[in-house]
Amino acid sequence: MPDRVALLAAPAFADGDAAKGADDFRGCKACQAITAPDGTAIQKGGKTLPNLYGMFDRKVASVPDLKYVFPIIAAGAKDLIWDEAMLTAYVTDPTAWLEEQTGDPAGVAKMTFRMAKGGEDSAAYIALIK
Repeated sequence: MPDRVALLAAPAFADGDAAKGADDFRGCKACQAITAPDGTAIQKGGKTLPNLYGMFDRKVASVPDLKYVFPIIAAGAKDLIWDEAMLTAYVTDPTAWLEEQTGDPAGVAKMTFRMAKGGEDSAAYIALIK
């Protein structure tokens, strides 16, 4: 598990604050977890959405055996790769992000939680977990 002291001393990525993002992850735990490849739970949580461990530099909608909704599959078919800026835009309004990526106004994200602010903090936190 990332050391809280290390997170507080960690540099900010992009415009985000990783320490604040670690605290903000509470809102994500209902559906998502962060689990290392060896099974260590970094952040316990639900398994409705993909494990966020190592998500940056991973293709959108590429976690095996996860049941994705069609709009995110369509976004993944464009070979989009997750990065901090993309995640920040996605968590701000997942449905709008999917519409922008796919051109499909009927696209509804499985993730219905929106982060009106703080998405950049969550992205900075997730970027630390590798």
